[in-house]
Amino acid sequence: MSAEEKAKAKTEQAAGKAEKAVGRAVGNERMEAEGSAKESKGDLRSAKEKSKDAFKD
Repeated sequence: MSAEEKAKAKTEQAAGKAEKAVGRAVGNERMEAEGSAKESKGDLRSAKEKSKDAFKD
């Protein structure tokens, strides 16, 4: 996994998790859903990079 892509994935996961928590705390369902989507996008990016690494060997 390239360091740059790994950093992007972790950033998306953290930002999404934070936005989801804030949305839940203030009762904003839209913000919570957007945060969940960002977190999922980071998870997918991470999984994609891990699968790339698995096929390199």
